[in-house]
Amino acid sequence: MNSLKGQFLVAMPDMLDERFRDSVIYLVGHGDEGAMGLVVNKSVEDMSFADILEELSLGEHDDIIRLPAGVRNREVLRGGPVEKGRGFVLHSSDYFRDGNSYEVSEEVYLTATLDILRSMAFGNAPAEAIFALGYCGWGAGQLEGELGRNGWLTVPYSHDLLFSVPLDKRYDEALRKLGITRASLSSTAGNA
Repeated sequence: MNSLKGQFLVAMPDMLDERFRDSVIYLVGHGDEGAMGLVVNKSVEDMSFADILEELSLGEHDDIIRLPAGVRNREVLRGGPVEKGRGFVLHSSDYFRDGNSYEVSEEVYLTATLDILRSMAFGNAPAEAIFALGYCGWGAGQLEGELGRNGWLTVPYSHDLLFSVPLDKRYDEALRKLGITRASLSSTAGNA
């Protein structure tokens, strides 16, 4: 199977695992050893970016309070069930730190260090970024098996889907990009 790195996975409607029901996952890596991705359409309830900054002591309390509302109230995404306390930022290519930023594609990078959180809050932030706690991981061949059992749909990369579409609209928008709706999906795969 060709690498799905840089594409989206969309959970089929009959997904039994509650952690992934109605999920849109952006794959940051996919190869012979397995796959890694971040859920990009579900937020952590009752947590904002300012909460993360305070918890990690990345700024003085008064400085955090003075941040613009758009920064302070930025949503924290529920990236996946693995290492839920670890943060990951998917961001535009205008931010790069040698040795810290991982190129997913020409347009999207992944950085998982505290310096990007400081930049997002206090200056030199990437033009576009989403912050997630935790990630999704698959062992060698596991994702391919789930795809073969019709557990996921794959959707090509879309800048808007990753950075612009409101979280609660991303699942339906991902399906729309395939020319389908929830009502038109069937959990039964066909073979020719």
